[in-house]
Amino acid sequence: MRIDIITVLPELLRSPFEASILKRAIEKGLVEVHMHNLRDFSTNNYNQIDDYQFGGGAGMVMMIEPIDKCISKLKAERDYDEVIYMTPDGETLNQGIANQLSCKENIILLCGHYKGVDQRVRDQFITREISVGDFVLSGGELAAAIVCDAVIRLLPGVLGNETSALTDSFQDDLLAPPIYTRPSEYKGWKVPDILLSGHNENIDKWREEQAYKRTEELRPDLLED
Repeated sequence: MRIDIITVLPELLRSPFEASILKRAIEKGLVEVHMHNLRDFSTNNYNQIDDYQFGGGAGMVMMIEPIDKCISKLKAERDYDEVIYMTPDGETLNQGIANQLSCKENIILLCGHYKGVDQRVRDQFITREISVGDFVLSGGELAAAIVCDAVIRLLPGVLGNETSALTDSFQDDLLAPPIYTRPSEYKGWKVPDILLSGHNENIDKWREEQAYKRTEELRPDLLED
């Protein structure tokens, strides 16, 4: 899989890919992540990539020409399954979307900045718009990092135990059940006996019941048809 991230602030994005699971996935050749500084595609000597809004209004807008040049260059080199714009008014990222994107071969993530992008970018180049929640960030870089983390961890070979991702919250529209580790008793707080029983069928049933109970209490919306 290859992910190309178009950004005004590539330095803001480097850290998440230089540690832990994402770093190992890149080093093992399971994913390529490339960052492209939009200012390198500016059309003037000032590296300008934003301008005032037509019709007036507060906030600068990312210009279409640098974005067009960057996306066109990338598309000339390979085919892309998705060109995704990170924006607060996109569809909210969830596990289902992460699962879908993990099956793609090449994707572009365009990080919004300032007031956003010229609408013609969205009309002509973008195939999907994704938000990480109903709030506004200073730019799309952190949101893009979240998307990458959610997607890359699902790729075969990334996690030490590939079944781990299948038991995460939201994979089956349920929250994950409670989990415990040693010691089995600490300050009088005990691990449920069922988990120490060694009876796998009963343990699986308990976990399923607990997952449903937690979901019913905390996220009943997940149980709605």
